[in-house]
Amino acid sequence: MLSFSETFQSKSRTITRRMFILSSLKITIFIAIIVRLFYLQISENIKWRTLSDKNRLREWKTIPQRGIIEDYFGNKIAKNTQVFQLHMLPEDVPNIEELFFRLSKIIDFNKKTQTSLIRRMKKRKPWEPIIISDNLSWKEFSRLNLFLHEMQGIKPVVAVARQYLDEGSSSHIIGYVSEMSVKDLESSELLRSINAPGLKTGKNGLEKYLNEEMIGQPGLQRFEVNAYGKRIKELKLIQGVPGKNYRTTLDIEVQKFASELLKDKSGSICVMDIYTGDIIAMVSSPTYDANKFVHGISSKDWQNLINDDKKPLINKSISGTYPPGSTIKPLVALSALENDVISPKTTVECRGSIELYGHKYHCWKEKGHGFMRLREAIKQSCDIYFYEAARRLGIDRLAITANKFGLGNKVLDFLIEEKKGLVPTTKWKLRNIGKGWVLGETLLAGIGQGYFQATPIQLCLMSAQLANGGHKIEPKIIYNEKTSQFTSGIMRNQFEKLYRNKENVKFVLDAQFGANNEPMGTSYRSRHIKSEYIYAGKTGTSQIRSITAEERRLKIKQKDLPYKRRDHALFIAFAPYKNPKYAISIVIEHGGTGSSSAAPIAKKIIKKVLDRHQLRKKYHTNLLWDI
Repeated sequence: MLSFSETFQSKSRTITRRMFILSSLKITIFIAIIVRLFYLQISENIKWRTLSDKNRLREWKTIPQRGIIEDYFGNKIAKNTQVFQLHMLPEDVPNIEELFFRLSKIIDFNKKTQTSLIRRMKKRKPWEPIIISDNLSWKEFSRLNLFLHEMQGIKPVVAVARQYLDEGSSSHIIGYVSEMSVKDLESSELLRSINAPGLKTGKNGLEKYLNEEMIGQPGLQRFEVNAYGKRIKELKLIQGVPGKNYRTTLDIEVQKFASELLKDKSGSICVMDIYTGDIIAMVSSPTYDANKFVHGISSKDWQNLINDDKKPLINKSISGTYPPGSTIKPLVALSALENDVISPKTTVECRGSIELYGHKYHCWKEKGHGFMRLREAIKQSCDIYFYEAARRLGIDRLAITANKFGLGNKVLDFLIEEKKGLVPTTKWKLRNIGKGWVLGETLLAGIGQGYFQATPIQLCLMSAQLANGGHKIEPKIIYNEKTSQFTSGIMRNQFEKLYRNKENVKFVLDAQFGANNEPMGTSYRSRHIKSEYIYAGKTGTSQIRSITAEERRLKIKQKDLPYKRRDHALFIAFAPYKNPKYAISIVIEHGGTGSSSAAPIAKKIIKKVLDRHQLRKKYHTNLLWDI
């Protein structure tokens, strides 16, 4: 048994040991805390300061002002205009249902819109603003401001939005902007980097092609927020960078005039400078109001557009493909002359039809034209002559010439809506149809039928390159002062020659003069008398179906047929004949014949274009002086 002193000493040692362990533990913890504080406040200072700022600050991107699109003379085609919007910050709304009820009494805010808004809110953070309406009327905007003190979390905003010419003459070529889709974001890194609330993006036409240059750079709003994310005050506002403005080669006055000429018709009018390739007008009809897409088109308006038999959403100038009909005959004649298979004196007898391997091929003139030489065949558009010319020439040699002059290739390659058309060859048919070429198909190609398909802008380019003497040009719709010239012929030695013998081109142009200005010419009734307006042209009738024997026997005229069964009417021309400057192409869907439907329109549009030529020339000089 231990004595009292021994027991006391043993307990004292135990307590001392425990105190030592406890003190050591305290010291260790204290040192750990000091080290941790040093690490957080010194070593990780920048990191935690940044995180603190992120909790304290909120940033919102602001939409930049989109670039403007103008015509050649500086008239605005696509601009920005003031609109009234209603924004909402969900975190500041105490009762969303009550707010929606009150808004429904002040603005157009139905259940469908409310449901859509709730879906959008679920995909966004509560402190990110959301647009309830981006196109309020002045009456709605005024009423909102009157009752604003009674509704928390909303803010009426004066903003800018896209606006287009109301009459829609340029809707197809300019295009339109609308809300970004998932597809838009996936295909554009720029849109993903901006992605500001309410940002609109180009959907087609020049708006889509020039989108990244015109969209600009977004601005930035920085706010200080409390612990709950509520905005306390604005700290900084960085203005966005406006998008780039663009001037086009279009003349909006000619555009409007051409659009009016096509009113209630389905078709296209294209006008091009034959030396610079500047597109003066490119109208597709029927058109549509692009403004309806900016703020979201209504279901009713959308259904009206897509159910319209005349297809107003299609840009017929670049996306409509048609058999070129007799408008291709000048090119067939040039190809035959260049390949020495005929001469201007080659004579062919036209009796109204020919027979080949048991199949009859007709001329448009039932009793025939009699004995024809090449110039008269172009002038009177004799089909029998061009059956023979094409037979001697062959489809492959014709295709080479057609490709040179712009058929079968995109004219404005940057527009995704544009179609290439089709210039058939023996290899093409074998590769795509799996059958060999037959001679009868060559005959049809000689009058622009069969597999041949061309767009109106291609026919305009073909006519322009013939009219400038047979030189290659590069069509454009974005103005470029470096390639715009007004001295007719100044560019002839600068571009590639598309001919072998210049006299062959002159002959074809002279024949087109006869077609328009001499008796028996197919467009003689649409000629101009005044010397400054005299032009040369070629009519075309594009068959969309075979004419039955019964219809030939009854001599049924195009105007007596139902609309959908009538042929397309075409016309190509260049003006003025002496010292030419412009080429045009006209297509009237189901117009019947080129001489009755398309040529009279050409007469009017040519006068309009030539009347404005001096103004365009003067403005061009001023532009160069400014540069």
